[in-house]
Amino acid sequence: MLSRRELLRNGLLFGGAVALSPFPIHAALADDTMRLYWFGSPARAERTLTVVKLFEAANPGIRINGEVGGNDYWSKLTTMIAGGNAPDIYQLAPSRFADYARRNATLQLDDLLGKVIRTDRLMPNALKLGSVDGKVAGLPLAINAFALLYDTELFKRTGATPPTATTTWDDFAKLSVELTKAIDKPNMWAVGNCARYSYALEAFLVQRGKRLYLDNGQIGFDVEDAKAWYGYWDSLSKAGGCVSAEIQALDKNQIDSNPMSTSNAAMAIAFSNQLVGYQQLARNAIALAPLPVADASGPSGLFYKASLHMAVANNARNPELAARFLDFFINDIEAGKALGVERGVPLNLEVRDAVAPTVDEVSKRSIDYIASIADRVGDFPPQVPIGASELEERVYRPIADKLGFGQLSVAEAAEELVSQANRILKA
Repeated sequence: MLSRRELLRNGLLFGGAVALSPFPIHAALADDTMRLYWFGSPARAERTLTVVKLFEAANPGIRINGEVGGNDYWSKLTTMIAGGNAPDIYQLAPSRFADYARRNATLQLDDLLGKVIRTDRLMPNALKLGSVDGKVAGLPLAINAFALLYDTELFKRTGATPPTATTTWDDFAKLSVELTKAIDKPNMWAVGNCARYSYALEAFLVQRGKRLYLDNGQIGFDVEDAKAWYGYWDSLSKAGGCVSAEIQALDKNQIDSNPMSTSNAAMAIAFSNQLVGYQQLARNAIALAPLPVADASGPSGLFYKASLHMAVANNARNPELAARFLDFFINDIEAGKALGVERGVPLNLEVRDAVAPTVDEVSKRSIDYIASIADRVGDFPPQVPIGASELEERVYRPIADKLGFGQLSVAEAAEELVSQANRILKA
């Protein structure tokens, strides 16, 4: 069981707004009533509550109290778990999923698979995405992949050629510099400075035969890899191909704060399922392309990821009922239609086929992108280790920002990254 101190150390990194919940968190609930807790946009809340109503209609007498978390989601969740008042079912980000599982905050689902939770129509090896140390600790809700998002109208207007599957990092740097010049607009660049994004670094490493994290919970790269990464973005920044340090520092790793969404960049390295969110904030149509590669004929650096997970609390009042809801969430066709691809492309292949004709044109782009890279994706990565969320907030981004502002050299930034990562992951 997680101690309150351990949980708060990992959860308080996100501080912020009050959770939007019409339900009293501390109310005594019967075994036929469950609490479901998640984070996300109002559109996600609407889709999720639609599934809740469908489940309640199919299961008379069952009630699910939905609780939507705000920016303080992680601090509230960790406090509830530490106080023995965890939601019966709660949403986890992949970067934190294994952390919670290894601290025994989630119920192992292995005994419920194939009995309560149907698995026969899920994509091959899907449950590996929900496995931690050989046990299924939660269900992946959908899949996504790394993607390069770009403003199609800006490319048309400038005459630039959009990136393709064979665009190398060197090609991308040249394109970014030329595109920025062609846009010729104050405070507008080709792309954000992605040195601070661990997911972009992960793709870069996979292309080099490395990993962000290893199975033993340590980092899978060294100082030379970090130098190559920081050196790339430092050179691109000095050449004028990516946003200034002042602009990049404003990004809180959210869709609405990304330089592309704030009209400071024409491209963004993000996740395929985020296309819906980016498009809602954009004036022009946004398209998806694979990330640049180290070599045109080399590994893509792409792999399917769980977009999000749902976990059952290890002290859930009615674990089987919670499992029935998870089964409904990922396997029911009507539920799948209600959810669409806002959380990612469905894991259940029948649901995916049923959803595809019903989604709007933007969502279809996301589905098509996932299908287009099927022959180029690599193996699933190891689950992120305990401490990864602390690294994200206190190491990856701050070091990249110091580099951007000229407070560290490339070599110093690389040394500090590896040193801090080793320190935190050994803690």
